[in-house]
Amino acid sequence: MFKPSAEDAQQSLRDHVVAKAREARLACAQCVDRAALMGLLENRAVVRYPLGVRFDAEPLQPGEFACLEPLGAHPADGFCLYVDPLFENVDEMIPLLVAYYIPSVNYGEVASHVEAELYGATLLGMDVEEYYELLCSAADSATEERGA
Repeated sequence: MFKPSAEDAQQSLRDHVVAKAREARLACAQCVDRAALMGLLENRAVVRYPLGVRFDAEPLQPGEFACLEPLGAHPADGFCLYVDPLFENVDEMIPLLVAYYIPSVNYGEVASHVEAELYGATLLGMDVEEYYELLCSAADSATEERGA
């Protein structure tokens, strides 16, 4: 009997993350702007549990542009994504920043930064390295703005 390895399971998760990001991208006619992304957050086929976005730096740690907080003991209670207010009026950054956290909402702790970067890059139709560099730039900007 075939018993999948941990590597097999990880690859399965990554394949699923990419497939779900592609489906979400197609649902937006491949144009994932701020408005489309906010609509995707309401689609339970895309984001498994409720996810709200709040522009508030209070819970952010140095080096963070955003952080995800559960709203209760169970994922079905939903989540709040706190995003640095620096980005509130930067429409082109919102999909990039929010997409990174969707795998954490959908898959919980089994989703690492690798899955987050794969999902965000796939959803936005960009190279993973380019996506990662944009995230790093956003984190640097948020840190500089807060003087952390």
